[in-house]
Amino acid sequence: MATRIGSRTLKLKTKIALVTGAAGFIGSQLVRALLKRGFVVYGVDNFITGRRENIAPFLANPKFNFFELDIVNPDFLETFSKIPVGEIYHLACPTGVPNIARLGEEMMLASAIGTRHVLELARRHNARIIFTSSSEIYGEAVVTPQDEDYAGNVNPIGPRSAYEEGKRFAESLITAHVRKYGVDADIVRLFNVYGPGMSPDDQRVIPRFLKSIERGEPLTIYGDGAQTRTFCYIDDLIQGLELVMAKGSQGKVYNLGSGREVKIRDLAELVVSLSRHRGGIIHQPHFIQDHLHRKPSLAKIHKLGWRETIPLTEGLKRTIAAWGIPRVMGHE
Repeated sequence: MATRIGSRTLKLKTKIALVTGAAGFIGSQLVRALLKRGFVVYGVDNFITGRRENIAPFLANPKFNFFELDIVNPDFLETFSKIPVGEIYHLACPTGVPNIARLGEEMMLASAIGTRHVLELARRHNARIIFTSSSEIYGEAVVTPQDEDYAGNVNPIGPRSAYEEGKRFAESLITAHVRKYGVDADIVRLFNVYGPGMSPDDQRVIPRFLKSIERGEPLTIYGDGAQTRTFCYIDDLIQGLELVMAKGSQGKVYNLGSGREVKIRDLAELVVSLSRHRGGIIHQPHFIQDHLHRKPSLAKIHKLGWRETIPLTEGLKRTIAAWGIPRVMGHE
């Protein structure tokens, strides 16, 4: 059964949005942005990787209703069948490469059954959907940058396949519903995102680095650090999601992330410099097969009017300061 937190009766003439994965890093920041714009927001999360702390600031807001609920469970459809949501941001899926071995089945079920439930809900309410896919669908890309027409290079039985193939299946399922039923849905492939509010337990690279600094330990780089990623600040990413919801064309796919490619070893050195960390940097063998390059082609979302506004150095300063690490350069 669904557990409703912060239950209340609303009689407001305003837009209604549903955010699945609302207690995650991105989901909770999206909830914040939608509430600021005057939306009534319904949030759903089962806390498998989301955090109760992330939704706590919104529970007293009369425009926010939260349900502790797994979108894979049929109760999800029953719960929202009579709530006239107009916009759905479908973010719900366990995240993080280190979680693939532990939560791989949950990733696939959320991407398959959960997405099927979200699509059915959208059909019932004639709602518009934004689905957050991932750059992981490109696999070990052999072209850089990756544009939305690139089919990827993915191993369906590889160590990262639960997340990669889960997201790819969800994209295919959504596309089928667009073509067969006319569902108004777009797919947004997210590249790495960071910023204040990331979980201290998050095993992705930036929170890992900050946790090591907090403990006075060396920053750990897996492999030689030559692998590259791009890092988009959370505020820019949220604006991109809202822009695609408002202006995206039905059935389209949009990359969303930073256009600046950074080697992981250079990222570590920048974090060390900004935080004035004295613990050094160490290298260890990677715990899972890694991908060498990640860089999005952003031409399609640029045509909608989106631009990255927070450079990596500034975004890291804000993130380090929000983490509570003292003596951040430029934020003393």
